[in-house]
Amino acid sequence: MIAIDTSSLIAYLSGSAGPDVEATDLALAHRQAVLPPIVLSELLSDPRLPRDAHRLFTGLPVLDLLAGFWERAGLLRAKLLARGRKVALADTLIAQACLDHDTELVTRDGDFQPFVHAAGLRLFSVSRRRFE
Repeated sequence: MIAIDTSSLIAYLSGSAGPDVEATDLALAHRQAVLPPIVLSELLSDPRLPRDAHRLFTGLPVLDLLAGFWERAGLLRAKLLARGRKVALADTLIAQACLDHDTELVTRDGDFQPFVHAAGLRLFSVSRRRFE
């Protein structure tokens, strides 16, 4: 499974180009796409969300929050804040869900880099992955 971030799904739906859009397209086509629950909440927060997009988002599997999720997320964010990094709570929750499931994240948002270095979050790279 490949976790898709809000930024990449929005770029995909808007017809943007980029490696994250290519990865999103491949993950959706091969039924490998999964959403962190926070991403689903972000996507459904748009009051002008088209019905087709709503169906797409709610039809995708969502990563379960595992026991201890909230504590791990809080400790992860505290670790980064202690290092002087500004990390958004939503990004922390997305990163922790992916870490808990050892799932790569497709994103165009550079704000996830601190989680790569501090906690081993894996960001999806189209060039090194093939869908079969």
